[in-house]
Amino acid sequence: MLVRQCAGGVVFYGDSVFLLENEKGEWVLPKGVIRNGKIANEVAVTRVRYEGGVDGRIISSAGETSYEFYSFSRKRPVCNRINWFVMEALKPEFSINRMEGFKDGGFFPIEEALKKITYSQDQALVRYAYRKYREYLDEVNAQEAVSNN
Repeated sequence: MLVRQCAGGVVFYGDSVFLLENEKGEWVLPKGVIRNGKIANEVAVTRVRYEGGVDGRIISSAGETSYEFYSFSRKRPVCNRINWFVMEALKPEFSINRMEGFKDGGFFPIEEALKKITYSQDQALVRYAYRKYREYLDEVNAQEAVSNN
């Protein structure tokens, strides 16, 4: 089995998360294979920008998922192991990379996104990442309140 190390971003803007609809009609998160000596966080930021046109910054790690599939082009099974990062979009603009096979995408309110997301492990990942994102925002707001006093 071919094992590929990948990285991706769970990108939030306010109470919305960024999703992409791929060529199979699946609603997924932006991710890509780690190549050429890159590190996971670089790949996550790059793939979010490349696949969705979203400029974001990493807030924290969100853990790892993996999935297996049979690659007809490689004629063997493949396992993708993805390192995920909680990210915050700098602005709500996006631009879907249709040349990569994406049909649709955008920022969706959390509850709507959870209904759209195709795979249950991605749904669980978004729930977990959203909790981490909200904790981060609470901490930032608390720090701002202290510095304003």
